[in-house]
Amino acid sequence: MGLGALGLVASVGLIDRLWPPQDQGLSNEEQNGEAAPLASPPSRPITVLLIGSDADRLAAASNGAAPAGAANSDTLMLLRVDPAGPLQILAIPTELAVKLPGQKTVQPLGSLYKQGGAALSAGAVAELVGLDPGQPERYVVLPRSALRELVDGLGGLEVNLDQPLSYRDKSQAYSIDLQGGLQRLKGAQVEQLVRYRNKEQGEAGRRERQQKVIALLVSELIRPDQWAQLPERWQRLTSQLDTNLSQGEALSLVTAGLRQEKPVRYSQIPLEPPAKPDQTLRQISAKAPTPLWPAKP
Repeated sequence: MGLGALGLVASVGLIDRLWPPQDQGLSNEEQNGEAAPLASPPSRPITVLLIGSDADRLAAASNGAAPAGAANSDTLMLLRVDPAGPLQILAIPTELAVKLPGQKTVQPLGSLYKQGGAALSAGAVAELVGLDPGQPERYVVLPRSALRELVDGLGGLEVNLDQPLSYRDKSQAYSIDLQGGLQRLKGAQVEQLVRYRNKEQGEAGRRERQQKVIALLVSELIRPDQWAQLPERWQRLTSQLDTNLSQGEALSLVTAGLRQEKPVRYSQIPLEPPAKPDQTLRQISAKAPTPLWPAKP
């Protein structure tokens, strides 16, 4: 994949706001058993790039992962928040092979983050998926500490694991030890769940677990007792995030995305099978749909 347009990505996210003026006295009252809207929804669908960093914190000198070095994006997802339709989520494989202008070799899509941050990642994803000019309008970089904070703030996530997950990496001094069965996981345990990767399933298996975690987060966030606390939770999270979303915009997207009666629609970019077992870089399947992510599901 060539990324000829990446010289322009520095302006990603610098667009006029598409939200009506906010009511500063946001209501948290429950009506008919449901939480009242936190903010006015946007006037049209908004696309947000979620970048999961493999560093513990934004300012961390090392990613604390293997291989060690500057932070990469080990999760990439596009979210389309439509005030008139279901929340749509596209999982983008970080192992996709890309080649930057002027370079002779390809590299994984996830490695672009350490070279050019959210702007370079957003530009690459936009060209890869075929987004309209100006998209994604917003981005959120989520380091591991922010994930733990979010999950713990919700009181954990109820997860039913079909088998135990165990892994130990002495070079990172990091271990994963999760039991099978129905249980409520704390933030550090959910981090283990989304980081776990085995040889049989590889990145595909990890993306599947990440999708399950997203679904569980959505189900927790739409609960009326959780809804009222979202403004405070967002304020606590912002110090751990890198984002061009204001609090008003974030609450607006939450209102539009989570209060839909239709279920969240998940999709992912299909890949060609690996040519050999140890192949780390992948290509988009020749049978992939066009466009990769239709505006209407």
